[in-house]
Amino acid sequence: MDKQNSLARHGLTLSKDMLRRLCKLGIVAQPQVSLQHQNLAQRYVVRGIESGGAVGEIGRYVTFSGPNGEPLAYLHPLDAIGVNGVHAVVVAPALIRIELFRVGRTCQLFISKHEAASTQSGSRPSLVNTVVFGGVNGWFGGGAEDEKPQSPRFWSRAGEQREIPENFATAVRAATKGATCIGCAHAHYLAVPGTTIRSENPKEVFSQNTISG
Repeated sequence: MDKQNSLARHGLTLSKDMLRRLCKLGIVAQPQVSLQHQNLAQRYVVRGIESGGAVGEIGRYVTFSGPNGEPLAYLHPLDAIGVNGVHAVVVAPALIRIELFRVGRTCQLFISKHEAASTQSGSRPSLVNTVVFGGVNGWFGGGAEDEKPQSPRFWSRAGEQREIPENFATAVRAATKGATCIGCAHAHYLAVPGTTIRSENPKEVFSQNTISG
């Protein structure tokens, strides 16, 4: 597995001390993705779990979208003991994972794409993982006490602003809300199957019956 593929597969790299602290605080985010075979449809899909939440000044959240940033219907919700844990399962031929970790108003953001490799032999394909965007030490205007936290902003080492890909702006805002949602008990981007989602852009309307793969 090449370096970029491995980096995209594993997502944000957090220290062991920070992971232990998150665990102690009861914030459970699961960025892992896996390749699964659907026997009836005879195809491979990628499986992910929207999860996470916040407590005080620390938050971590993982959500997923379609390849163009479109919201997806979850396969089914997940009940958990307590809050800030797992929220819903999603499966689709390709997933974009949006992972955000924050301390106060400083955050790390990682966006990656996951899909099955093309194969003609009938053998099990490998999972192809691609980095879409990675930002460290970003800053967002909203905080845990704000009703509508803003999307984070990132800069290069030279002080030039780095733009988050426009297609994923709405999903990143959802992840930001999740990472500032104290006692989070619901999914912020995956939606109930059969519902219609209206984007923050009034020109965009997504039907869950047509985008779930």
